[in-house]
Amino acid sequence: MPLWQELPLLLIVAFCLAVLIRTFLLQAFFIPSSSMETTLLINDRVLVNKIVYDVREPTRGEVVVFRGPDTWASEERAPQSDGFIARMSRTVGELVGFGQPGEKDFIKRVIGLPGDTVACCDIGGNVTVNSVPLDESAYLPEERNSPRDVPAVAGQCGSRTFAPVTVGPGEIFVMGDHRRVSQDSRCQGPVPIANVIGRAFVIVWPSDRWNGLPVPEQLAKQPKTNAIGELMPIPANAYLPDAFALTGPFVASLHASARSRRRRSLRPRTLLE
Repeated sequence: MPLWQELPLLLIVAFCLAVLIRTFLLQAFFIPSSSMETTLLINDRVLVNKIVYDVREPTRGEVVVFRGPDTWASEERAPQSDGFIARMSRTVGELVGFGQPGEKDFIKRVIGLPGDTVACCDIGGNVTVNSVPLDESAYLPEERNSPRDVPAVAGQCGSRTFAPVTVGPGEIFVMGDHRRVSQDSRCQGPVPIANVIGRAFVIVWPSDRWNGLPVPEQLAKQPKTNAIGELMPIPANAYLPDAFALTGPFVASLHASARSRRRRSLRPRTLLE
């Protein structure tokens, strides 16, 4: 085909592929607020794996994007331009997965899992999970933590102190890394796992901020519980990389196909006349 015919066709195909990938596999999200500083800054773009939780449950310490329950209030966000070009760019970006998330889309860190009891604070001012203090020094500097001398107020996250919350089955307890400004499960309650869109696993923009979002080692060592709150050991394969979620079903299908071929090779063959 001539270039003038081939180029528009390629652009249409590329656009359709981007929409499909954004819908089912990966999506880039724009960070509109400061609730995850300094891990994530305003205007960062993160890549979100949308299928990882189809093969496993969320893990403590992961950064997740989710739709806030109806009881959650929207966070304050940085203002955006209302010009025609800016609006058009946002519309196209939303189609291919680079637009700003909706007003009820949030990004937080998983702190409590089903069966956990989360509270604050212990004598050292730490959040505790099942009475065991969390070491959050890897992502939570003291200057971004909530003050301890502010009394707790129902429905507000201004204080570091909050009453114990037992996470129900099918729910997670999430908190922002910038506790002074984040509105999260401390005052708005746990989030249904069904509301989780996916796991944010890498910062892709701006280029000088390119970095992964791994589970902090301190949280990876925190013991888990089952749905009724009993402590249980962490399985050796609990922290499989996200790439397994993308390749696991494909590998499993190849394995099943190979087994099927081996079974057929052992069957007696009938010669055709």
